[in-house]
Amino acid sequence: MSSSLKLKKRDYGAEPDKRKLVIAGIRHQLLLLLRRRHRLFPLVSAVSGCLLLLLFSFSILSPPPLIHPNHLVSLEPNPHQATPFRVPENGGTSDRKLWSSRLSNFYYACSNATDSFQGKVTDERTQTNRYLLIATSGGLNQQRTGIIDAVVAAYILNATLVVPKLDQKSYWKDTSNFEEIFDIDWFISHLSKDVKIVKELPKEEQSKISSSLQSIRVPRKCTPSCYLQRVLPILNKKHVVQLSKFDYRLSNALDTELQKLRCRVNYHAVRYTESINRMGQLLVDRMRNKAKHFVALHLRFEPDMLAFSGCYYGGGQKERLELGAMRRRWKTLHAANPEKVRRHGRCPLTPEEIGLMLRGLGFGKEVHLYVASGEVYGGEDTLAPLRDLFPNLHTKETLTSKKELAPFANFSSRMAALDFIVCDESDAFVTNNNGNMARILAGRRRYLGHKVTIRPNAKKLYQVFSNRKNMTWDDFSSKVRRYQKGFMGEPDEMKPGEGEFHENPASCICRTSEEARVRAKAKHLNEDEHNSSEYSDIGNVPIAGRSDLDHSKADEVIFSD
Repeated sequence: MSSSLKLKKRDYGAEPDKRKLVIAGIRHQLLLLLRRRHRLFPLVSAVSGCLLLLLFSFSILSPPPLIHPNHLVSLEPNPHQATPFRVPENGGTSDRKLWSSRLSNFYYACSNATDSFQGKVTDERTQTNRYLLIATSGGLNQQRTGIIDAVVAAYILNATLVVPKLDQKSYWKDTSNFEEIFDIDWFISHLSKDVKIVKELPKEEQSKISSSLQSIRVPRKCTPSCYLQRVLPILNKKHVVQLSKFDYRLSNALDTELQKLRCRVNYHAVRYTESINRMGQLLVDRMRNKAKHFVALHLRFEPDMLAFSGCYYGGGQKERLELGAMRRRWKTLHAANPEKVRRHGRCPLTPEEIGLMLRGLGFGKEVHLYVASGEVYGGEDTLAPLRDLFPNLHTKETLTSKKELAPFANFSSRMAALDFIVCDESDAFVTNNNGNMARILAGRRRYLGHKVTIRPNAKKLYQVFSNRKNMTWDDFSSKVRRYQKGFMGEPDEMKPGEGEFHENPASCICRTSEEARVRAKAKHLNEDEHNSSEYSDIGNVPIAGRSDLDHSKADEVIFSD
């Protein structure tokens, strides 16, 4: 009996626990549910897997506990982790001098005329009954090209040049005349051995042409033979001819003597009035008082420039309407594809992009920056990123009082002349476009010692700016420096005849002899050993005026067209 009872206990076990029965029941019901709803199984599995993965991620990515500052912990950097794009305050190391060029010691200005060229000028050569009138066109620097070429045209035609008239009806609507911008007496006297120039047409000639002045427009880049064929016959018949819309109306391809005449006009005869020069020098002095070296930026980010370029800068419909309306003023402009224009490097860089380029080249936050510009499109909001990069940012308005600037403020040409002087005297000049002022200043700075002149390689830099968020700062700056080689104003960047003559006056730049080059190089290296940061004055003084070089053995015309 007892044994049978024991057997039953062994077969059926003790009385089951109620909790276990409940769990078993739930399990049984779930299995039945899953069998009936077998299609739900993949979904339940996926949801369960996601929850497990999420819990695991939180455990891995949760930040470590804060460490009390008194406990110093040294963490080894991960060499495989990329550094984000962060702009440093300093410019870092540079593979070139920021404020001067070593090679500039080997070149100097040489625009003097030969005796045979000047010997036949004045009354003996100039026909007494030929008078050439010139009506220039455009803004100040565009008109400057007309003034320069007017002198050469008068020489070609053996005519007396009447001092050119400035354009008072263009977009800028400046009422200034020649003598209010330029030193008219100096202009006439300095060129007296080249061309006969008078302030105004003689009265007897004025009476003859009062009702029948012959005005013609020669083609752009007209050659000397073009002038002789198109203008001389009319000049012989009428005695007085006016050339209208006169800008870039003379060919780049002239013989060396005529190119040197261009240089004598541009770099020596055309100079500003005493009042403009005095105010310009005051601006330069105030910049020098702030820093030993300074950068001048011709920003050229005014509404008219952006409209003319056909570029788009992300201002939405407002920008498209404003610039589109302005663009229609130039009836010859066709519709532009903004993205294509930018890809091809024909868009001015934004102020922020200019700042990033300068930092990439090695210019630190402490650099003082003079901004030559009219009204910037977008105002202070547009300038803010540049100001963040270079807090020491100055303009004509910040360097002077309203009273000091008052005689110039309402005249765009006089204000442009002040900017021209400061940019010309700067240690490094940056141009944001290839316009008239940029080209003339680039050529002038080459002529006066190859001072540092930075022209953005916009086509290449576009790629860098577009992808900068995907690279480290070191990669960015390395690309900027590589792409800017050949765009820094070095003597060997442009070949003779390349570009406009006004930006590359190769016929007026000579190279020193080999002996002088060796001595100059030795002297320069010796100076570097004593003081590598010593300021070089080559940017302000033509090398021809330096006593340490023997120019009697110079190769007179290395560059010729």
